[in-house]
Amino acid sequence: MSIKFNDEKPIFMQIAVMLENAIFCGAYVEEDQIPSITELAVAYNINPATALKGINMLVDEGLLYKKRGLGMFVAAGASAKIHQKRKNSFYANYIRPMIKEARQLGINGDSLSAMIERGYQDDGN
Repeated sequence: MSIKFNDEKPIFMQIAVMLENAIFCGAYVEEDQIPSITELAVAYNINPATALKGINMLVDEGLLYKKRGLGMFVAAGASAKIHQKRKNSFYANYIRPMIKEARQLGINGDSLSAMIERGYQDDGN
């Protein structure tokens, strides 16, 4: 995991995405403790307030919670919430624009479905 200081995405958002990805792929499971704000700040050479802002984004989404005096932990159902969030994002960012383009090209729903099915078969997965 690395931070890109010249990226358009703010560092605190990169921290949030990095931790979200770690939760989603199972590196941190429910009730696991994540690295502390200080550990993140030292590891990535960033201001602790920046790390805290990224973590607070995940707290606000219900993915992390704080145990007073112990640190931050992965909330129950966090992976499922991330999965649903990403499905919603996939729909908004890919499916809706694809359907709009298909309509402009005169491709009906059945033809579009057939094209998608062909894509799955061509990909070999």
